[in-house]
Amino acid sequence: MFRSYLRLLLFTFGLLVGVQVPGLINAYGQRVEAHLLESREGLKGFNQTAQRFFNGDLQALVKHYRASDDPVFNSDANSIESLQIRNALFEHEWAMLQGSWATRTWHVLVAADPALREETLKGYSYQILLAPEAVAWGLGCAMLLALLVESALLLIGWVILGGRRKPVAPSWR
Repeated sequence: MFRSYLRLLLFTFGLLVGVQVPGLINAYGQRVEAHLLESREGLKGFNQTAQRFFNGDLQALVKHYRASDDPVFNSDANSIESLQIRNALFEHEWAMLQGSWATRTWHVLVAADPALREETLKGYSYQILLAPEAVAWGLGCAMLLALLVESALLLIGWVILGGRRKPVAPSWR
């Protein structure tokens, strides 16, 4: 009986962990989108200046600022490059989140920007979504976790017992 409850507890834990995956991916996507919009807004004025004087070439604007002897312009060149690098990061992250569910999941769980992932995890509030993908993730994780843990325990028991079962005590009949 204890073993049945343990299986049920393990399955429930896997289910609760699994339903978090779509919510986490959604939260990461929202965070990336917000940062992307912010970085685009930060570059907007410089892009307008580059459009007006350098045919839209932001790098030419940076070179022009760097060629100046004025330390303020040199500082602005560094600021523009920093904004460009940050914007490129968010553009890349956003592009990765536009793929299939498998691509998004793999990217967020394995290949996401560590700072953005950490920021998302710190701000993430656990939730139970009843969307079809959350239910599918929950059941999938629950089955996988239950299968892996029970298989590992059975393998350990098999190794300890030397691959054989304990003999059954003779019946009183």
